[in-house]
Amino acid sequence: MKQLQERDLKHIWHPCSQMKDYETFPPIVIKKGEGVFLEDMNGKKYLDAVSSWWVNMFGHSNQRINDALYRQANKLEHAIFANFSHEPAIELCEKILEVSPKGLSKIFFGDNGSSAVEIALKLSFQYHQQIGKSKKTRFVALTDAYHGETIGALSVSGCELYNKIFKPLMFDVIRPTGPDCFRCPYNKDRKHCDAECFEHMEKAIISDHEEISAVIIEPLLQCAAGMKMYSPIYLKKLREICDKYDINLIADEIAAGFGRTGKMFACEYAEITPDFMCVSKGLTAGYLPLSLVIMKDKIYDAFYDDYTTLKSFLHSHSYTGNPLGCAVAVETLNIFKDEDIINKNIEKARYIEKSVLEKIKDIPYVGEYRQLGMVGAIELVKDQESKEPFDWKDRVGYQIYKIALEKGVLLRPLGNIIYFMPPYVITKKEIDFMTDVAIDSIKEYFKL
Repeated sequence: MKQLQERDLKHIWHPCSQMKDYETFPPIVIKKGEGVFLEDMNGKKYLDAVSSWWVNMFGHSNQRINDALYRQANKLEHAIFANFSHEPAIELCEKILEVSPKGLSKIFFGDNGSSAVEIALKLSFQYHQQIGKSKKTRFVALTDAYHGETIGALSVSGCELYNKIFKPLMFDVIRPTGPDCFRCPYNKDRKHCDAECFEHMEKAIISDHEEISAVIIEPLLQCAAGMKMYSPIYLKKLREICDKYDINLIADEIAAGFGRTGKMFACEYAEITPDFMCVSKGLTAGYLPLSLVIMKDKIYDAFYDDYTTLKSFLHSHSYTGNPLGCAVAVETLNIFKDEDIINKNIEKARYIEKSVLEKIKDIPYVGEYRQLGMVGAIELVKDQESKEPFDWKDRVGYQIYKIALEKGVLLRPLGNIIYFMPPYVITKKEIDFMTDVAIDSIKEYFKL
């Protein structure tokens, strides 16, 4: 493996990394994957506790998906999507609408999450221009939001770690304070939440509603912010105020969608339908890049006219509607239905929660364990009573991550949050191994 590592570092710039770290901690070269495990060139296995950046839902090298990809590759690998179509794309749209919030009916294709967000932002902006509301040119997004890393998506993101240096390139966004249930100033006992924190969003919208084109939000789960979880009541209030002021609601379900929160889409908890819903990641179960922007008829109708009016949405990319990605996404949705995944995950989620809570009782650096569906997060703090966080420069999570890798579990921390987002095929035995290693690694780091 050493020779491959040297070849890698000669040319490859890895994402979300300080490449100097690789001098002492070189990349692990993976040979193959099966189920919840990845295997390196030396034969060592790692339980993929983060679904390889939240995409791999049904395990590595899933036979059903492998077969679907093989069948499609032998028929049609790609075709221009302007004035042409193909069966996998048509079938995918029909199947995704069957499980999407009621009222969504039209679909525009992208190739990754950031692309989907860019599409939704542009569509919302152009929609308001075309219905005669030209003042509606601004967007609202929460503090600590994460929506991607292209310039538009980065602009509506609120994590300074990713966007601070690029602010001169970004457009101005209205940024109300978002929910923070762990450090909630309204309900310190964490009971009887009525999403009082929505007052920040409400004030921002009332103040600037004439200029606001859309609010973009990660429903119930702010992932990159540290797996922050909040009440569905917040979404209900947001839907109501957006309706009142003719503001589009963009639900970024890229990470939360496809059963990750316990329902097919997180919006279902609040029983709301956004005007746009962006999906990607789990859409193809970790196989191929593909994203969709699913929207209401009212958006589509504002663009429907003679070509000479210039109302067309002139956005495209070369791999729009790629048949291979569509075929894999169709099979992904088939697996959800055929194998009753959402209901099966209820028991697994409970087991993960029980497994973790039993093991963290005596760790004084655990501020909170929170869980929503198949997402669990341990927030590490300097002091439990004050909830004082560790300085990000301490790299506590990163050190725990390295210890866990040695023990055979891939935990990709978010600062000082150690989280679990495993493939849905994980077994109880594998859950025990995953949580044992995570807790043992925390204890080893703190010398407990």
